[in-house]
Amino acid sequence: MVATVTNSNLDRLGHFSCLYQMCHFRNIRKLACLFAVACVLMGQSLADNQDFMEEFLKREYSLAKPYRGLGFSGSSQWDLMGTAMVTPDHVRLTPDLQSRQGAVWSRIPFYLRDWELKVHFKIHGLGKKNLNGDGLAIWLTKERMQNGPVFGNINQFTGLGIFVDTYPNADKYHDRSFPYVSMMLGNGSLSYDHDHDGRLSELGGCTAMARNAIYDTFLLVRYSKNRLTLMVDVDGKQDWKDCADITGVRLPLGYFFGASSATGDLSDNHDIISMKLYQLTVEKSPEEEEEEEVLIPSVDNMEYFQVEVQEEGMSGVQFFFTVLFSILGLGVLAVVGLMVYSRWKENRRKRFY
Repeated sequence: MVATVTNSNLDRLGHFSCLYQMCHFRNIRKLACLFAVACVLMGQSLADNQDFMEEFLKREYSLAKPYRGLGFSGSSQWDLMGTAMVTPDHVRLTPDLQSRQGAVWSRIPFYLRDWELKVHFKIHGLGKKNLNGDGLAIWLTKERMQNGPVFGNINQFTGLGIFVDTYPNADKYHDRSFPYVSMMLGNGSLSYDHDHDGRLSELGGCTAMARNAIYDTFLLVRYSKNRLTLMVDVDGKQDWKDCADITGVRLPLGYFFGASSATGDLSDNHDIISMKLYQLTVEKSPEEEEEEEVLIPSVDNMEYFQVEVQEEGMSGVQFFFTVLFSILGLGVLAVVGLMVYSRWKENRRKRFY
């Protein structure tokens, strides 16, 4: 009897095992199908978000370790300017000292239409928050190797400027936290308004706590199909944060990449660790391929990006003193007028005697 029950149980266990394997196999097939569908959907989503198919590092436009012969060798593709100096770990544009300017500029004009630039930088110093300055800039401009007031480069530049501004000059607005990353397109006559932190000409930007950060700090600039995108990664999450995304941007070819920095009464160390340029392969329509080259940088509907900065009105104290001095001035004029009139009357009376 025991043997019979045991054999029966074993047969049942065998059938259950077969059913379990079949069910398990069916579940695996379902999971595999779901996974395949998810991959297709994700692939389509990524394809929608990223128009390019591949990216290739272009070393002739890139700056990375080791910096052999940088700025000194005839074979180097970059020039140093001002206080910029090379160390084994970085290119220091300016030290943590007052009134310094430094820059590094590519020697090779740039002729790619679709590209991506990844910049690894570091800003650090001993000054407390808002007691440091001024920041650094990344450039793609017609001009190169010229000192000036815009983060160590000239004002009224022609091309693209990406600014990492660490000091708020326009304290009264309180509409953003610093450091602040922004971008501007210059046409040779448009000025960067330093007193208003570039608000009048800014295309877009975002706050990025990149100063004295405990993590590596990066920014990414992508230009493809007349679309300019700016992203940052400063919090160690290895995830790009959207900063600005502008369509209708027209950039000429043949400009130069560069990076510059400046300090004034306040200072910081401003370091470039790498600038890596990638060419993007992009599918374009015949109309996009035949698009005419532009000679001057521009943005479609540029008026949309103009920010109106209202001038600060007079305070109550200023108004009081203005009225007071106006009354005093009128009083002085009245007294002088009376004195002149009295003298004239006296002289006239003397003529009759």
